[in-house]
Amino acid sequence: MEENNIKTSISKASTLGDIADFWDNNSLADYWDETKEVKFNIRAKRRNRVTIDPDIFVKVSTSSQRRGILPETLINLWLAEKIMSEISIHEVQC
Repeated sequence: MEENNIKTSISKASTLGDIADFWDNNSLADYWDETKEVKFNIRAKRRNRVTIDPDIFVKVSTSSQRRGILPETLINLWLAEKIMSEISIHEVQC
């Protein structure tokens, strides 16, 4: 199969918003024959997992629901705040 760099658009849209609107209102199944296989590389960052006490997780989950975010997002925000605070304290002491 010959490789080329020609990009085509099923939607014929010129902006990301127009492309999104097109796919919000159309099914890929209707255009499947116009698609082709592509290969691409993904450089995903490795995620680390830690265990959390179940009672603490319930409280985090409740708090995150009130904020409209996922528990893991809230935990990441809190950890980032704590780390920044620790860095600031360390810099003042040095």
